[in-house]
Amino acid sequence: MPAASCSAKIHVLSGDVVSRIAAGEVVERPAAVVKELLDNSLDAGGLHITVDVKDGGLTLIRVTDDGEGISRADLPLAFERHATSKLRSDRDLASVTTMGFRGEALPSIASVSHVLVVTATRQDTTVGSQLTLVAGAGGSIVNAPAVPGTRIEVSNLFFNQPARRKFLKSATTEFSHISRVVQLAGLAWPSVHFRLTHNGQEILNYPAVTTDRDRILQVYRPAFLDRTIELRGRIPGMSVRGVMVDPLHAKSSKTPQELFVNRRPVRNATVFHAIMDGYGSFLPKGHHPTFVLYLDVEPDRVDVNVHPAKKEVRFADTDGLHQLVRQSVRHVLDGSERKVVQELAQSGATQAVPESIPTAVRKDESSEGSHWAGLMPATGRDSRITGRDTVSLSGIVEGNQLAFAHEAAAIYQRAEQPDIVPLGQILRTYLVAQVGDELQVVDQHTAHERVLFQRLWRGWQSRDIPSQPLLIPEPIELPAAQSALLLKRRDDLEKLGLLIEPFGAMAVAIRGVPVGLGKVDAGVLVQDLLDDLTEWDSTSSLELRVHPVLASLACHGAVRAGRALALPEIQQLIYDWVQEGLIMTCPHGRRTAFRLSTEELAKLFGRVGWS
Repeated sequence: MPAASCSAKIHVLSGDVVSRIAAGEVVERPAAVVKELLDNSLDAGGLHITVDVKDGGLTLIRVTDDGEGISRADLPLAFERHATSKLRSDRDLASVTTMGFRGEALPSIASVSHVLVVTATRQDTTVGSQLTLVAGAGGSIVNAPAVPGTRIEVSNLFFNQPARRKFLKSATTEFSHISRVVQLAGLAWPSVHFRLTHNGQEILNYPAVTTDRDRILQVYRPAFLDRTIELRGRIPGMSVRGVMVDPLHAKSSKTPQELFVNRRPVRNATVFHAIMDGYGSFLPKGHHPTFVLYLDVEPDRVDVNVHPAKKEVRFADTDGLHQLVRQSVRHVLDGSERKVVQELAQSGATQAVPESIPTAVRKDESSEGSHWAGLMPATGRDSRITGRDTVSLSGIVEGNQLAFAHEAAAIYQRAEQPDIVPLGQILRTYLVAQVGDELQVVDQHTAHERVLFQRLWRGWQSRDIPSQPLLIPEPIELPAAQSALLLKRRDDLEKLGLLIEPFGAMAVAIRGVPVGLGKVDAGVLVQDLLDDLTEWDSTSSLELRVHPVLASLACHGAVRAGRALALPEIQQLIYDWVQEGLIMTCPHGRRTAFRLSTEELAKLFGRVGWS
């Protein structure tokens, strides 16, 4: 049977229906209106652009700029379909240099809302123009103040499309999409001052700056920028620049991953694949590159007319683009600033380490370039502990103590543990110990991460993860959408020991963390948690929701690679790891240890034959 019945006669749709169909392609939600109006303001040369929103854009969207304005004669034409000042012929489509060009945005918006336009050109020194439209139908033009620029107010969006309005999300969610649009516009146009308000409260304010880096700093703060390295590359016809995460600071987060082509925010699979290919083995398993990249391509070598909302572009030379991005990324990683791995392989008093090491623990490291400079031999009776012994850390110098040295002893129910003989530390990253009749080389970060995760997991299963209040709550500035998401899950996070409260319009404050985590980088922790929380709505299992959050907490609470440890601290960490069952992976799946049994050692040294 047919899928649906229809008339056999073909007829031309009315202009009203055509306009609403076009609006469905261009105006998906309030954020799409903001994007189209911002594009027009930028094309008009606006240097100060203000976006005022009420109720997530459902009640009002107002975009004001100080650009060229619209003449009285052209004002009615601006709301005719396919009327534009940005194209003259089909030849112009082969080399688009403006943000907008289709001539569909204003008529599509007007067909599903009430629109008020107040505008004046720089030549209109005495009087401006005002036009009011309801569902695309307008009255006559009246006089208005001669303020150069344009103010467009869009109210009662989708008033004549109740079905479309019904499928919109909450005002908070819709506004988060709007703030994202303004944020992307700010990143793309650092020379423009952007301001965003919601229900009369200022949310974003990006004063004009001179460089892309300064604007990235405004949007993502030093917490992101300090962990990035600069990227630049050029071939005939195209160039790339921007910042990308240093592999040493890569994490499971995919935020931000921003790409701008000729100042247009887009998604492109070729570029993302080239970035991943460029990082290659520099990127730890399960981690993702974060970046803000700007591609400049000659207009006739990129097609921006392949998506109604201009979210995608097509390149004339995808192979050349891939090669440019991949080699630019690889060049930075292979350069002098990426010699950390090679330097770690060469022990010595001045060897580079992944993270800064406190002065208090820099001692006994001058070994005249000895290959054993990173290995501290165990001496005395204190070098041996067993599963039945109680390890005292009271003799550690206060400045040397790590977070886990202060943790309360957990109650374990495990079988009797083997003897543990800690031998020392290699490259301030790997701990060497004899565990029973095996030699273990333990990654200090992943092993401690596993210990903390197991404790948090048991606490969650018993619904008892106590919080440790911070002496001074730590404020974290976030985009509006991320702040709303974090506060939405505040009660759930409190059950996991993380205490969060609002801190102004665009920030939250961390006022407590689970007991035992010690000092954490709250800003980076929050970004990882946001990535975990975005998956909650699509995950039905409570355990699958909680697991990544606890893993992130454990990761940020664990001792870092590059931290020098005293022998008693090494003893404590390995002891805790053994108590947890010598689990060979961290909660993110990375390896915690390399093990050699007595038999394997005997074979390596030829004491027995190979079987």
